[in-house]
Amino acid sequence: MALVVALGPGDADAVPAAALSALAQATAICVPVDLAVDLRDLLGAERLVDLADIAALAGDAVVAAPDARAHRIAMALPDAQTVPGRPALRNRAIGAQVAELAAVGLRLRRDCPWDREQTAETIVPHTVEEAFEVAEAVASGDPIHQLDEIGDLLFQAVFLAQLLEEQRDDDLGSIARGQTEKLISRHPHVYGDAVAESAGRVRDLWERVKREERADQGIFHEMPVGLPALAFAAKAYKRAAAIGFRFEGASPAMEKLREEVGELERDANAHELGDVLLAAVTVGHEMRIDPEIALRSAVARFRDRVEAAARLASEAGKDFEALGPAEKLAFYEKGRRGGRAARNA
Repeated sequence: MALVVALGPGDADAVPAAALSALAQATAICVPVDLAVDLRDLLGAERLVDLADIAALAGDAVVAAPDARAHRIAMALPDAQTVPGRPALRNRAIGAQVAELAAVGLRLRRDCPWDREQTAETIVPHTVEEAFEVAEAVASGDPIHQLDEIGDLLFQAVFLAQLLEEQRDDDLGSIARGQTEKLISRHPHVYGDAVAESAGRVRDLWERVKREERADQGIFHEMPVGLPALAFAAKAYKRAAAIGFRFEGASPAMEKLREEVGELERDANAHELGDVLLAAVTVGHEMRIDPEIALRSAVARFRDRVEAAARLASEAGKDFEALGPAEKLAFYEKGRRGGRAARNA
């Protein structure tokens, strides 16, 4: 069985004693070809074999690499033993890579003319934009797109932490520690004696703890007015639901939605339309569906179908924009059916 040994963040002065102990008796150690010279010297260059292909490793190979690389190697070798154990190795690898990202933020802040000029006020609009792009990536269902957009949003948080660090003693580490403590306190069913047997009960516990922490801020605390309208409505209903002012399930919420649609049909105005939209948000809450993501997915489908309709019209020798409403709708339905057939294929 292979043994994967993590060497720390990549600095010879920071190699854990456990790693050196695990490697002490090895006659040959496989290491990445680009392992730093000082680490090679520390491990004993005469024992090292450059690792070019994980798949070519012998079953009892000993592999040593900095934490992040060691974690990736261990992921590719699910039966291998690791030093430290896999949970600790994962944590160390994540810490090392986030630290690398923070180092990039520090370097940009120091050496890039544009980054030097930024403040929290100028960065936040970009942060909001990246958050929307994450939502769009989630709606798309594309994991690769999600990874990229989550990375962009992560760097926004890292950079904002760097700006805060320049003003006071807090840094990314203290921010992470504070968030950890908050999450632990708000999950008494995981870290304490409280019991929560369903996702709904978890939400109730979360909101109860938050209310206790912010007893002087009223029911609708933490309601950023800059949120998109759907997200703002969802947050407002969640606050009301936390004190028991809610529909008991999706069926009564759907009934309220039908009632509001009827009122809109009888008196079409902005007030009634707003009531319909809010009622739809409450249905989403009771069905555990985020309305913002659901609507983004629907808009993406609508966009794809309209584009498909225009393409089908062009293939039929017609100008989609010049067609009448009925003909446009006919091509739209063809595009919709085609998209459904492709998904079911």
